[in-house]
Amino acid sequence: MTTRTSPLELLERYYDSVPRASARAEDFGPLTLFVREGAGWPFYARPTLDHPGPVSAADVDRVRARQRELGIPEAFEWVGEVSPGLRAAVEATGLAVHEHPLMVLSADAPDAPVHPLVRMLGADDPLLHAALVVPHLAFSSPGTAVGAAGRAELTAEITARVGDGRAEQVAQRIRDGITAVAAAVEDGLPLCSGMHQPVSGVTEIVGVGTLPAARRRGLGEAVTAALVRDARARGASTVFLSAGDEDVARIYARLGFVRVATALIAEA
Repeated sequence: MTTRTSPLELLERYYDSVPRASARAEDFGPLTLFVREGAGWPFYARPTLDHPGPVSAADVDRVRARQRELGIPEAFEWVGEVSPGLRAAVEATGLAVHEHPLMVLSADAPDAPVHPLVRMLGADDPLLHAALVVPHLAFSSPGTAVGAAGRAELTAEITARVGDGRAEQVAQRIRDGITAVAAAVEDGLPLCSGMHQPVSGVTEIVGVGTLPAARRRGLGEAVTAALVRDARARGASTVFLSAGDEDVARIYARLGFVRVATALIAEA
């Protein structure tokens, strides 16, 4: 008899495995804290895979104390439908919880047309560093409205982040086949970028961000479509992402993503 794994079970195992390539895992019973080793976005704590017990506010407080000790964000991420009791425990410690649509690509979703500005970036691409900088400006000005930060701000940020080690780290992950990066490039500068991170046939599209001054041009959708094509070419059978809000979720829905659950994020 063959046992089928549900989509949310696949995602839970993915969430537990993908940080381990660049982070150490610290055991806090019902919670696991991932601590990044090297450059890049800091990680978070999340429910321990297959842990049978509930999570208490005291458990959350112990993790938060460790995060403060390490000087990293007091951050937690989880799937609401999988760990329904965690929200109350997190909120009892004073953290606010934010909801994000968790979406999985339909198996029969057609590939979107190739955008002329969008391409995948290799490990030795001279624009890799610049592409990794774009999301910093994008996420500093959230939403989909056109913003003030443009080419001048991007150029300054690229210079400021030279030598931070992020590009070298991601380049090695590209060589190892555990990260793929796409970017929309115009006049020698990336205006939008994102990546996906395949593990055992499952991959998450993350970090898709558009330079605020370049929004409302369909670049985020085009970069996401390129990442979907690349993921499928690599044999991924499950492609998923978390949308920033309902407006962004509607953009992803045009590519064939369907909401399956709610991703919850809490950060001090």
